[in-house]
Amino acid sequence: LFRLLFSASMWDVMLFVFSGVQSRVVLNTRETAFALRKMSLNKAKRYLEDVLAHKQAIPFRRYCRGVGRTAQVKNRQPNGQGRWPAKSAKFVLDLLKNAESNAEVKGLDVDALYISHIQVNQAQKQRRRTYRAHGRINPYMSNPCHIELILSEKEEPVKKEAESQIARKA
Repeated sequence: LFRLLFSASMWDVMLFVFSGVQSRVVLNTRETAFALRKMSLNKAKRYLEDVLAHKQAIPFRRYCRGVGRTAQVKNRQPNGQGRWPAKSAKFVLDLLKNAESNAEVKGLDVDALYISHIQVNQAQKQRRRTYRAHGRINPYMSNPCHIELILSEKEEPVKKEAESQIARKA
């Protein structure tokens, strides 16, 4: 499944794939995931713990109608709209902790891991009922989502040779 989504060069590095399917969190988890993109694993966990403690806010970019402004988002987004989505932050934090423990078991260096890919998609809606007056029944839908998470180890940059060594080789 994942081999179809990414180029072959991405599969050359050490990857760790983790996903949550049909998760009972609202789709604005997409905003939480977008805020974590390209962060290191430890920094992402610390950031989500700050969100749960209302020390930092998640900037809302797409699902931002009716979202108020906060000073905590000023430096991360121009219009300053943000929230503290506790349920989605807690769910993604649990996902990251689970992925970290699985990476430790596989023998990966946890300090070198970063979130190379995180994606949230709509899942199939779950239907329930609510009973109304005069014998009517209305749908009571929930909007779960699928979450894909790929952790990669950061590669150390290759040091450039000194010019004197390059001249000797030629």
